Amino acid sequence: MVKGMSDSRNPPGADVFAPLADLEGVGSASRAARDAVDVLLRDRGLRRIGPEVTAEALLRGAHASAALAGSPSTLDEVRRGAGDARATGAVRLTAELMGLAPQVDTAPVQVWTRLHQLAAADLVGADQVGHLRTSREPLPDDIAGLPEAPPADVMWERLSGLARALTRPTKAPAIVVAAIVHAELAVLRPFGTANGVVARAAERAVLIARGIDPVAATVPEAGHAELAGSYSQGLRDYAGGGLTGVRDWLLRSCEVVALGAERSPLNHS
Repeated sequence: MVKGMSDSRNPPGADVFAPLADLEGVGSASRAARDAVDVLLRDRGLRRIGPEVTAEALLRGAHASAALAGSPSTLDEVRRGAGDARATGAVRLTAELMGLAPQVDTAPVQVWTRLHQLAAADLVGADQVGHLRTSREPLPDDIAGLPEAPPADVMWERLSGLARALTRPTKAPAIVVAAIVHAELAVLRPFGTANGVVARAAERAVLIARGIDPVAATVPEAGHAELAGSYSQGLRDYAGGGLTGVRDWLLRSCEVVALGAERSPLNHS
């Protein structure tokens, strides 16, 4: 994990994301990924990208994210509203994502809890949706292949540190920030369930809010699904591999963003 995220030794207002963008290869990889998205959007023209494209990209993203979470539903089933509870939750979540994204830089915890309310509505009881876990509850184990989730007190400290970091200015590329948000939420698992779907949606929200893909025409979740074989390992390395693990996760995330541009419905219409 990014140890400086909640490190009291950092001066107030420290930019904890910027040093990560300077890790070997990350700067050039993030620029290449940004270029892939820019080419897609520039070639089509933002003004010509209508809401139907956004809706289709978000739907495809919901299906891919649910599949990574274990949903057996096909894209056609999801399109017809006949998906399982995980897929239905992912679709419900993405339907509100464009409205929630502008708040990620000012009220990130509220955004994450709302994402969970939407994703988990059919998975847990009403008293558990949007509920950040406490020490009285069992550790979640809803993302296959990860090490044990940290205790609730550690989770709360790191989640608060991440939220503070998001509200501060940073020199880091938005793709780097989005990737760290995804990894931190996945590793911390702040909720009892649906943490993977929430983490991937939180990553996309940063990409939207910080101008990488303001119209949500790409499908980064499809990139994660295509690289599913390295997903759990990437998060394990991030959690325990020091700066090398963080760097490798960031490089993978840049590849995901570029793949998401390739899988945009703009390229298959």
